[in-house]
Amino acid sequence: MSTTAPVYSEQLFSYGTLQLEAVQLSTFGRKLEGQADEMPGYSMTLLKIDNPDVVATSGKTHHPVVTYSGNPADKVGGAVFAISEEELAHADAYEVADYRRDRVRLASGVLAWVYVAVDSATPPPV
Repeated sequence: MSTTAPVYSEQLFSYGTLQLEAVQLSTFGRKLEGQADEMPGYSMTLLKIDNPDVVATSGKTHHPVVTYSGNPADKVGGAVFAISEEELAHADAYEVADYRRDRVRLASGVLAWVYVAVDSATPPPV
């Protein structure tokens, strides 16, 4: 009996709680293998999280959040993960309404999804 391996067709960049093993296990049902990368043109601050389920999963009341600055000297470090479309939907469900998902080009050249502040300026198309 053969089983079909999952297709990890999406790239997801995380600079925050999606890098935590407990969050990955809860959100994706597995520990993700990531590669270090950077997101140029963005700056990071902290956001107070009011959703008790998200706080319980991450163990944190404040999560990092990024906004587009357009300044190439601004860089946010993190990790890029290969995930499936289904896992991307799980990540969407994990993130609170203060975030939106954008496509960005990382310093490595990889195109990846990332969660940014909902009121962030929109970067030029990639």
